[in-house]
Amino acid sequence: MRRSILLAGLALIAAPLAAQTQPPALPAPEIGAPKPFTVPASETYTLPNGMGVTLIPYGNAPKVTIMLRVYAGNLEEGRDTWLSDLTGDMLKEGAGSRDSTALATAAAGMGGNLSVRTSYTGTSINMSGLSEFAPQAVALVGDVARRPTFPAGEFARVKANSARSLAQALAQPGTLADYALARATYGDHPYGRTVPTPAQLDAYTLDQVKRFYATNFGAQRARLYVAGRFDPAAVKAAVEKAFGDWQKGPPRLSLVPTATPGPRVLLVDRPGAPQSTIRLAWPAPLAGSAEDIPMRVANALLGGSFSSRITRNIREDKGYTYSPGSGIDQRPGDAAWTFDADVTTAVTGASLKEVFHEIRTLQSTPPAADEAAGMRSYNAGLFVLRSSDSASLIGQLATRDALGLPADWLDRYVPATMAVSDAQFSSAIKQNLPLDRFTLVVVGDLAKVKPQLDALPELKGVPVETVTVP
Repeated sequence: MRRSILLAGLALIAAPLAAQTQPPALPAPEIGAPKPFTVPASETYTLPNGMGVTLIPYGNAPKVTIMLRVYAGNLEEGRDTWLSDLTGDMLKEGAGSRDSTALATAAAGMGGNLSVRTSYTGTSINMSGLSEFAPQAVALVGDVARRPTFPAGEFARVKANSARSLAQALAQPGTLADYALARATYGDHPYGRTVPTPAQLDAYTLDQVKRFYATNFGAQRARLYVAGRFDPAAVKAAVEKAFGDWQKGPPRLSLVPTATPGPRVLLVDRPGAPQSTIRLAWPAPLAGSAEDIPMRVANALLGGSFSSRITRNIREDKGYTYSPGSGIDQRPGDAAWTFDADVTTAVTGASLKEVFHEIRTLQSTPPAADEAAGMRSYNAGLFVLRSSDSASLIGQLATRDALGLPADWLDRYVPATMAVSDAQFSSAIKQNLPLDRFTLVVVGDLAKVKPQLDALPELKGVPVETVTVP
């Protein structure tokens, strides 16, 4: 015991001495200006049949990434929702002389993998592999795009997989919220059709899949991107061999939607739900417009980053939700800003009150200089990070081309972001998020949620509709 007392006394004596001998704290290092981004030197050309090709020597690793974007996806399927997704899934089931296993084996033998993704913008056939196999990888992508076999024996399984995905999606409140928002905003346009009914999906036939492919796939709707380390002459020869005699097919479809503006409130009832799922949306500036980049930077400050005002308010300070966020979705001819969150049922109204408060505050008062500077740097740095490898770079280029942006748009992004003034943070939110033009979707226990919504001043007099999701 005496030893313990002695040690404790020594510690008390040593503590102030240690404090006196600690070196002074160093100031935090200043964040440097974001590095400018320039698209690496590339070669872009068009085959006689109309297919575009972009070759980008990039990086030091002996790898290559390939994407064939065919502008044939959800936009082209009309009312046959997910038919293009089924078509994309069937592309992987067999092509040329290979079945699905042989396709996967061939891709693995090149040190990579093969995938197909479908979206409103189109169908992307993606391949990665070692540089030495770049010509063979181009040929494999060409087989999948041009010579799918659509094996009848695999269709029932592929459709059953889609049915399971649909059932899982329809059980998620986020899917219900997205469905209600899309239908209200875009109506009968394909953008307004996010999920089919189970009966509709079940009724699709393999002949419909084949017709969708035959009607929508062709060279005029295709663009090939190759990035990484590769022999340009060998790859160009492989591109010509794989795609040179592909039929032109139809020109790219242009089907610009007419978005129905708010204000409106859409409610989806989930009795007993412990949480409410929220979507709050406005139209946003089109990609490449004068207001586009200022709105992107302002969004990062408002709700689009982990350190955003909305996140600090309803996540960090009040604990209403775990992962709130906002973002801008841009498609050809359309753009929308959407805030989304899952909040505890009892604080649904309180959460929306704070979101409206943050929007109103930013509309009326520009941010402090250091906050604005931080968000400019964040947006610029994130953009550079998203272009840091071959796959990310191809994604940026493909998005640029899909949206019809000029060739130098990626090069101009960082300087344009850093040029957004403090005042533009406020003007962008004021101009694009008017508090009398929103669309609000709430999925939750309406018996508990509706009284909370009725108490919000922003919702007074706004039309309310209860939505049933198939």
